[in-house]
Amino acid sequence: MNQEKTFPEVQAGGSGDNGGAPLRKQFVAFDFDGTVIDTNKLIVDSWQHTFLKFHGYRHSEQEIYGTFGETLYDSMKDFFHEKADEAIACYREYQKDSWRESVRVFPGITGLLQELENQGRTLLLVTSRLKPTTMEYLEHFDLKRFFKVVITSNDTKAHKPDPEPVMMALAKAGGRPEESVMVGDTRFDVGCANNAGAVSVLVNWSHPVDEKDFQTPEFRPDFRIGKPEDLLRLI
Repeated sequence: MNQEKTFPEVQAGGSGDNGGAPLRKQFVAFDFDGTVIDTNKLIVDSWQHTFLKFHGYRHSEQEIYGTFGETLYDSMKDFFHEKADEAIACYREYQKDSWRESVRVFPGITGLLQELENQGRTLLLVTSRLKPTTMEYLEHFDLKRFFKVVITSNDTKAHKPDPEPVMMALAKAGGRPEESVMVGDTRFDVGCANNAGAVSVLVNWSHPVDEKDFQTPEFRPDFRIGKPEDLLRLI
């Protein structure tokens, strides 16, 4: 699918050239940070803590939002170069002591996952986060039970927007891209879905995005949704 459609919360039938008819996809892959759980404050605070230590000043939040969806190591290399490993250690130490105070599940997500499970959909989690904290957060918020497959950055050689993460998840679940939709909050999620041949859905409930990031075909979402429950009408 090439031409982006908005699937707004305003009309039950939706819009786009699907004529409002559901896409009827069996496999639903979710990004984690910024899509299922709200780690935005934690991530911004962790970056600012690290910037202050290594640069001596804070960076703009928009710069930080631009790293969302990318692996931490790739982002840290861009900002800290040869000190990337030290910066990652600083960042992770801050998160380890702070996450329980600021991380939450986005409103409506648990109900969405439950309803998709009730419908018999196969749910997958595809994240650039490391496996230990992914599993810790899933268990803390009682979300692990919903996902048949969990793929983290530890599981693949290539990372979003490369299709490998979602292709691995689908292979483990017995699915194919044409049977699938991928839901996320960044260009990396959209690119991963598009490169795999799955339907890409960008969510608008997380953080501001730079529209310039979504102009090329690789990163242009097939659909955008404003609330978790909109996904039920789309797929």
